[in-house]
Amino acid sequence: MTETAPIKDRMKFAFVTACLNAGLSMAMQTDRKAVRDLVDRLHPAVTEHPLIRLGGRQDGGYLIPDDLTGVVACFSPGVGALANFETSLIERGTPCFLADASVVDAPIGGDLVHFTRKFIGVVNNDKTITLDDWVNSNVPGNSDLILQMDIEGAEWPVLLNVSRETLRRFRIIAIELHDLERLMDKHAFSIISSTFERLLEDFYVVHNHPNNHGRTVRCGSLVIPRVQEMTLIRKDRVASKTFARTFPHPLDEKNDPDSPDVPLPPQWFRQ
Repeated sequence: MTETAPIKDRMKFAFVTACLNAGLSMAMQTDRKAVRDLVDRLHPAVTEHPLIRLGGRQDGGYLIPDDLTGVVACFSPGVGALANFETSLIERGTPCFLADASVVDAPIGGDLVHFTRKFIGVVNNDKTITLDDWVNSNVPGNSDLILQMDIEGAEWPVLLNVSRETLRRFRIIAIELHDLERLMDKHAFSIISSTFERLLEDFYVVHNHPNNHGRTVRCGSLVIPRVQEMTLIRKDRVASKTFARTFPHPLDEKNDPDSPDVPLPPQWFRQ
């Protein structure tokens, strides 16, 4: 027995090394019940605030609760070629703060647009700034804000790093969540599930729509959209809620108009 174990270990390490050299990952798989239990907690709710669409019809548009009165600013890390969501808020008189180190400037201008050429990260240096410091240096105090985040997978460490005090300043969060197929990776699951634990402590999910660029992966009967646009509202803004039952929402649009839509799989909502 003592001689067999080292042989098995060498075979295992040789197999893992061969997979890594071939560009394959051999991660430990998450318990499927744990994934299902998490998904069960993410079922979107309907509240007294109906959803409205801000931004374009395709990529760049988000569904958010019609509860904007009193919101003093929007923070939008991740800058693309379009800023339709921010433009919709600016037309309502809401200042927008944008941050991204990969572009020279914001795609829109004006007195209500404020751009920081840094990535939002977990430390402050010449390339990154934390969400806490970015928010508090621009809009100090305790006024309500909106967070619209699309930072290509960096959302997980950023949301785990931000203080609860800053997170609770966001009345509404509209976020594009990436790499959700990694829910089945045991180590990635701990990060993703911990992020949702933080969010669900103070927020309700009110919208979830797969981005059809990302498609889906399947693990047994569980179907996981790889990229999802999710909207949350702070719990103190909600007096009553029921589970949403209409998917897709009538205001949903395909992100890529030339590709088939990806419906939200049945496991992700109450039937």
